[in-house]
Amino acid sequence: MDEFDIEVLADPELDEPVLVEGLPGVGHVGKLAAEHLLEELESELVRRVYSTHFPPQVSIDEGRTQLACAEFHAVTPEDGQDMLVLSGNHQAQDSEGHYGLTDTFLDVAEDFGVETVFALGGVPTGELIEEYDVLGATTTDHLVETLEDAGVAFREDEPAGGIVGVSGLLLGLGERRGVPAACLMGETSGYLVDPKSAQAVLEILQSVVDFDVDYESLEERADEMEEVVRKIQEMEQQNAPSPADEDLRYIG
Repeated sequence: MDEFDIEVLADPELDEPVLVEGLPGVGHVGKLAAEHLLEELESELVRRVYSTHFPPQVSIDEGRTQLACAEFHAVTPEDGQDMLVLSGNHQAQDSEGHYGLTDTFLDVAEDFGVETVFALGGVPTGELIEEYDVLGATTTDHLVETLEDAGVAFREDEPAGGIVGVSGLLLGLGERRGVPAACLMGETSGYLVDPKSAQAVLEILQSVVDFDVDYESLEERADEMEEVVRKIQEMEQQNAPSPADEDLRYIG
């Protein structure tokens, strides 16, 4: 197998599509968002990208195996924007792989005539939150204005340390190719899979890219995660030392 190998599965005609990327990252925000799009909208698997920079493993579904890869699905709603959705279970294991895979992803996007790129992800806050802001980064002033109008926050020096992985490189390498790109990052604690943050990101994307999805399944997953958090908090409280115990720690 080549270092970067593209498997062609279908070649539909897309009308001025946008690329939407959602690979694993903080809180699995981008991955959840991309998967929700594919669950809610009619789509067609058009490309698989394999690489020796992915982990050396296969996934298993009802006994069937699939070599680690990233997948492109074409989404062509009757009323709405055509999209090319990039999803998968892995990112590269090294810097060379990140660069090579992102270049390969942009090659696929170019083949389908993609005119704008939206990378989706999460930005960690380090604490549980109630109100989910979506932070942005873009390669053009026009996208800054468009996303600000949609409610995206642009904060100086945030996220701290920049954007790593494919989401960041889609902006950096996309700009070098002259492809406008933006990253939408939902705030998340960073501790747990975060469906609420994924929904916040998708709602912003929906206001910029024309599509219509239902959020009921994401909301159900969010309720399940809130129950998990509640149980964790209860366990922490039960294991916390009583005031008497705390007093004893300071004796002698």
